[in-house]
Amino acid sequence: MDLEALQYPIGRFRWDSANGSEHRGEWLRAIERTPGEVRRVVAGLTDEQLDTPYRPDGWTVRQVVHHYADDHLNSYCRFKLALTEDAPAIKPYSEPLWAELPDARKGPIEPSLELLAALHQRWMAAWRALAEPDWLRTFVHPKRGPVTLHQLAALYVWHGRHHVAQVRALRVRSGWREEA
Repeated sequence: MDLEALQYPIGRFRWDSANGSEHRGEWLRAIERTPGEVRRVVAGLTDEQLDTPYRPDGWTVRQVVHHYADDHLNSYCRFKLALTEDAPAIKPYSEPLWAELPDARKGPIEPSLELLAALHQRWMAAWRALAEPDWLRTFVHPKRGPVTLHQLAALYVWHGRHHVAQVRALRVRSGWREEA
């Protein structure tokens, strides 16, 4: 299998696919399911399995779990900034460097799984409270430019599925049974 398919088992995110408010209910349900999906895909893995990269030169499963907590926490803050400020410029963070920090390299995954679940409870309440004009509020990413909350929702549907698919594919390739 080629590296692109290993890295992007569901394909790359397409910013132009984030159109149409008719998908919002589906998107919110998918975002809400993300913590449970992450927990299920790593359930029963040993420390050795958690420390296995999902692809050559890729993150380990452990790093992927910690990345979910780190990334969704950053995105939640960006979401809140977009709601409380006029098109705030956000500060990006180095995902690869965060993934190399000791807590992400070797730390237990349960705190990140719990953080992700609690964070999504708050985030979902905020998503569901959005008025129609709020979906068009933006933050400004230094490389991407303005990002609407509508686009952010579509991105986090993809993000939730993206890393779960990486771990699920590793489990299949490695013959590790996935928990029900």
